[in-house]
Amino acid sequence: MKSWHDSFCRSTLPITGLVLLVLMLQFSAVATGTPVWTCPEDPTLPPSFAFQGEYVGETACGERLGCQVIALGADTLHAVIYPGGLPGDGWDGQNRSLMHGRLDGERAVFEPAEGNRRYLAPEPELFSATRQFPPQGHQPYEAVSDGRTLTGQGGEDVSFALKKVVRKAPSLGAEPPEGAVVLFDGSNKDAWRGGRLDEETGLLNTDGRDILSVEKFQNFTLHLEFMLPFRPDARGQGRGNSGVYFVDHYEVQVLDSYGLEGLHNECGGVYTKADPDVNMCLPPLTWQTYEAEFTNAVRDAEGNKVSNAELTLKMNGVLVHDQVEIDSPTGGHRSDPEGTPGPLKLQGHGNPLQFRNIWIVPRND
Repeated sequence: MKSWHDSFCRSTLPITGLVLLVLMLQFSAVATGTPVWTCPEDPTLPPSFAFQGEYVGETACGERLGCQVIALGADTLHAVIYPGGLPGDGWDGQNRSLMHGRLDGERAVFEPAEGNRRYLAPEPELFSATRQFPPQGHQPYEAVSDGRTLTGQGGEDVSFALKKVVRKAPSLGAEPPEGAVVLFDGSNKDAWRGGRLDEETGLLNTDGRDILSVEKFQNFTLHLEFMLPFRPDARGQGRGNSGVYFVDHYEVQVLDSYGLEGLHNECGGVYTKADPDVNMCLPPLTWQTYEAEFTNAVRDAEGNKVSNAELTLKMNGVLVHDQVEIDSPTGGHRSDPEGTPGPLKLQGHGNPLQFRNIWIVPRND
């Protein structure tokens, strides 16, 4: 699986020339000028991929620091430093410092982010991972990385040494409990309309198009694992956009928003409704998890809605929504009234998303 194109071309599904042309046009409309990788072992991955990731360590004074390095394309990088540790693991939730980085041979060199920067700017030299620039608590850090460590100094001559870590959701590979409806275990895609089972990897692929479960659900517990593509040249909604639609009414965003603010239209957000409490998006080409408790809206005998849908969601093991009420459907939903059973939808949106280990435990409440 060397690229989205290679993966697509290995499809065993019969595809006519016309359908193939439509799919390629649909994808190219989103991806023009932005290379896409879908496998972390792909030998064609750019050098910046080796430096992207999370780093944790301490200053010389014993204060803990976390850092997320983001690849921006054209051998450039952006780094977010978090006092206390990484998001969901010690960060104080308020203060951040930003660095701009570039590749220099076999190392990456970072300097304090300066100038007139703006959130998600397409130009790497203008890019900011925070809406406010400089962000609260910004310190002039500088550093050097070999892809395994990140060492530097900042503030009042405070030196630090951070090591690269690979966080994994504690529920990765969780077995479905008794009574679960297994929607995908890698053996077949009989539970879905649309999508493609990659026979080589055993993964469910969107190939840029929506997938809907055959069975409809009401109230349930969901476990789902997904991998975001690597698109360093893209920004915002162009960076691996997808979504998980609960009963095909309410979208939880799936997007490469690693290192960003964590907004309603970024990974873990309820689209247009609620920001996640913390941005727990891991780097692209990393397996990530959603674990959800969903309760559908309720209608009375006359068909009037008497309560909203409710969602509790853990992303990569960290609670990001706690009994959040969703007052109305999000964009792209089915036309049936709220409170009616519906399928689980995995949005394609022109991006090559990969899924595995999907199961639901229906609830009778």
